[in-house]
Amino acid sequence: MSHADFSSPREAARAFTPTLSAFVDDTLYPRIWNDPALSPRDRSLVTVAALIAGGHLDELPAHLRRAVTNGVTREELSAAITHLAFYAGFPAAISASAAAQATLGAQPRSDDVAGHSSTTQEGVK
Repeated sequence: MSHADFSSPREAARAFTPTLSAFVDDTLYPRIWNDPALSPRDRSLVTVAALIAGGHLDELPAHLRRAVTNGVTREELSAAITHLAFYAGFPAAISASAAAQATLGAQPRSDDVAGHSSTTQEGVK
């Protein structure tokens, strides 16, 4: 019995379904991701949104890191997740927020970024 670490869904797929992995490696990345009709940055943002909307959280961490590498800022990812709450549902957005926090680390509070102060119902910051 193998004791390989399959913490990556892609590596687990490669071990169990090598034909599927070959298709991904030979088609998705060299052809689809390199199509000049969308920039890698835009393609990453679309992919992250699709993964969140579809509830595919296992794939999300790798694509969040790829999105940052492709030029999507943490602030843009935060805004996209907030926006998706209204279209994909709040549970999907909350789960994506947790995945983003675990993957990318702390995000500045939106009221700090916008220069506004936030208050609770009691008026305490």
